[in-house]
Amino acid sequence: MTRRLNDFVRGVCIGCALALFSAGTVCAKAKAKDKDAAAAKSSKAYSDADAADYELQAVRKLLPKEPVKALWRARLLLDTAAGNAQVESLYGSCTKKVVSLYKKAVEAKNFVDALRYYGSLQAAGYGQLASLPMDAARLRNAISTSVPGLSAKDASSGGKVSSMIDGTVTVYVDKGIKVERGVGYNDGVLGSGFFISRNGYIITNHHVISDCVDPTYKGFARLYIKLAEDSDTRIPAKIIGYDKGVDLALLKVEVDAPYVFALGSSTDLDVGDKVFAIGSPLGLERTLTSGIVSSKDRELFSSGKVFQIDAAVNSGNSGGPLIDEQGRVQAVVFAGVQNYQGLNFAIPVEYLRSELPILCSGGERLHPWMSLYGKTKRSPGAGSNEGVYVHYVMPGGSAKLSGIVVGDVIESVDGEPVLSTDDLSLNFLQRCTDSIVTVGVLRADGSREQLPVYLDVRPDYPGYDVYTHDTVAQAFVPLVGMHLLQASSMNKKKFTVQGVIKGSIADSAGFDADDQVEVIRVEISDDKSQAGVQISARKRQSGFVDTVLGIGVPLDSPYYF
Repeated sequence: MTRRLNDFVRGVCIGCALALFSAGTVCAKAKAKDKDAAAAKSSKAYSDADAADYELQAVRKLLPKEPVKALWRARLLLDTAAGNAQVESLYGSCTKKVVSLYKKAVEAKNFVDALRYYGSLQAAGYGQLASLPMDAARLRNAISTSVPGLSAKDASSGGKVSSMIDGTVTVYVDKGIKVERGVGYNDGVLGSGFFISRNGYIITNHHVISDCVDPTYKGFARLYIKLAEDSDTRIPAKIIGYDKGVDLALLKVEVDAPYVFALGSSTDLDVGDKVFAIGSPLGLERTLTSGIVSSKDRELFSSGKVFQIDAAVNSGNSGGPLIDEQGRVQAVVFAGVQNYQGLNFAIPVEYLRSELPILCSGGERLHPWMSLYGKTKRSPGAGSNEGVYVHYVMPGGSAKLSGIVVGDVIESVDGEPVLSTDDLSLNFLQRCTDSIVTVGVLRADGSREQLPVYLDVRPDYPGYDVYTHDTVAQAFVPLVGMHLLQASSMNKKKFTVQGVIKGSIADSAGFDADDQVEVIRVEISDDKSQAGVQISARKRQSGFVDTVLGIGVPLDSPYYF
């Protein structure tokens, strides 16, 4: 590591001290600047020993409640203060704590957590991995054999389509009675699902059962399923795990499945291939429709791309299986566009495979977050993708503290190649939060480094975190796709566009280098999912005529990692 210890500590201490414009006003920006200046001035007065002492205290406070994060911070401190006896002792205490947690997880046969601890120790440079009872390969094998659906041991063998239909269920959320204008109506949600194990594990969509797990929902909600072969009997179901990010949920019922679906591999599926959807559209059980895969790369999720299909899908199909001609599940149906026939979508089975071990662990699945924004790098004339180019790194985030900088190209995570944002998204679907990974980066000077990076919890709307943690000029890189340079010392809202990210909002709006812009106001929606940006622009493509533009900016996208 080439960074000085003071720089590292300063990044930890004041990386999140900046404020931004909001609703046309400067929200505490002057105070933030004064605060930053004072903090920067005081940090320069630190000796290396002072800085080490400060960070040592911070890591000691983390250790009891967040031992993995403490281990990561201790590792970074060890890299910047080599030879410091106190730092080495603290690093030893952190590794000892995480090793203890690893061993407890192995004893409890909680192999997902055990793998998380093992990988974190490996990324943090723990030198005694060989002494641990199970390595990463054995832990992964234990997961694949113990998690329902990952092995084909329970899968039913082919057969007629009618027998496959028996492996589907109708998912029903009973919400009691809804009263409208003095009249009571039965209120509920209908969806579909399918068995992935003989002992009653079922896959459906999160949005079908969301009222049962939403802490803000105060009404009545009871979850049942109805078997395809017995539509008159409601069977109580239990929610094991759910992921609102990729719209999946794992249920459990106390019945023997009449048919168990085998999970396929969507790599075997291509545009134009025939597929079949099974479900309960509008409550009509045992409905089979067919069609083709229209596209494999629709960006509807922040966690990756989904299939577009033309098989008929209606309300109630959500959560049902999309199968190929061999009867293997290739995707999970999750959405259709009303009034547009043949415009429907499904979640690739690879996402389900990646998610299953974590869903089986129980509760809400949280997604990992490095606090950066990047896009696939592909040089002109290159025959293939080269990695994920880092356009932005958030102050105070784990990527920043680990040493990732703008201009780096992410090439691997824990040794697994990363050639595109799709690769990185799929890699992260297999990762747990509160873990440490080794990120391989290619520097702008051609050198390569392996950096330990802590995976925090991804916010629902990362763009909002960016907006509240950085300056306007920097925040506009991921939010709008503009690289801005302050154009006036008198008016802090005026900027010159230095560059535009290809495919970004700014690119679509026709902005180019050397355009002049003034940020009039930024307004955030109440749910923090959208930003409204008003800009006065003098664009070269418009002959530098003054234009006022209103731009809607989503505060989430597949390019936040």
